[in-house]
Amino acid sequence: MKAKIRGTEIYFDITGSQIGTNGNNLIEKPVLFLIHGGPGGNHIHFKYDSIKLQEYAQLVFIDQRGCGLSKKDKKQNYTLENNIEDIEALRKYLGFNKISVLGVSYGGMVAQGYAIRYGKNIDKLILISTAPSYHFIETAKENLEKIGTKQQISVCEKFLWSGSFKNDRDVNHYFKIMDPLYIYNHKKKKRRKPSAKKVKSKNNIKNILSYDVLNVGFSSFLHKFNFIPKLKNIKCPTLILVGKNDWVCTPKHSKIMAENIPHSTLKIFNKCGHALATDANDKYINTIRQFLIDHRGER
Repeated sequence: MKAKIRGTEIYFDITGSQIGTNGNNLIEKPVLFLIHGGPGGNHIHFKYDSIKLQEYAQLVFIDQRGCGLSKKDKKQNYTLENNIEDIEALRKYLGFNKISVLGVSYGGMVAQGYAIRYGKNIDKLILISTAPSYHFIETAKENLEKIGTKQQISVCEKFLWSGSFKNDRDVNHYFKIMDPLYIYNHKKKKRRKPSAKKVKSKNNIKNILSYDVLNVGFSSFLHKFNFIPKLKNIKCPTLILVGKNDWVCTPKHSKIMAENIPHSTLKIFNKCGHALATDANDKYINTIRQFLIDHRGER
């Protein structure tokens, strides 16, 4: 499904009922918007890693503008600001009074921006493997120098830090080299991709990410944003999850968020990298499930 909002078309997919049962009682489950990473990713990994959450929330999968099945846009419109405003526009489009938001990596940055700006419209916030400011890039570079191979350091310098991906081949080459750092137990847990034979669509969602969107982020606004001074304005219950071995958004940044967001809980997962939901999926699901149950009905 696509919503025509703010001069573009945003793809969304809803799964799970909003009204559930608990014995003989009816309960209203939270509406959970899932915001993918990148910039430039898509919602497909959520389908693999988070679909079980539909038992505890109504899930709204979203492709950010220019990503996945959403409409391509002009490069100057691929901004953090637009991603935040698109979430609010989609909330209104779907007629939800309040939503909960789960953001992973860059999606967690969008989620923080949304919670700061639209606090009255958010019930719960879940931040996964993310950071509150541009300082994460400096930390990631330092980590890569310590743990990366020469080839991994080289491919990041060539493509990532400057936002210089030219085509899908560059993207696939990057992840082939870098996946062992993103996924802690890479030999046993490969990055999952949709099969073109199984997905009947005129749109191409085989690719891991949109390199145009990623390039804009890493060549511009990711070097400037800083939510830290405004994190204190986030009043809703907040769950923060991070892998101890995350080289991109290290636990250092999650601790900063936890220290500044008033009603927050931080959990650090051992033997997990940036792809936390892949490395420890059962623990990921159970931790979020418990958080949603513990804060059921809070406003």
